[in-house]
Amino acid sequence: MDLIRILIAILLPPLGVFLQVGLGKHFWINILLTLLGYIPGIVHAVWVIAKK
Repeated sequence: MDLIRILIAILLPPLGVFLQVGLGKHFWINILLTLLGYIPGIVHAVWVIAKK
């Protein structure tokens, strides 16, 4: 299941984080990082998914 979430995180980083942790602080951090740059959003999303 994590593989599917990682693939989603590469395409839409906030969605991958949302599926993992919901509307918590990591989701909002990822929204901000994705707006600042797509790559930081992907890195953060994969990190959140791999950590849990």
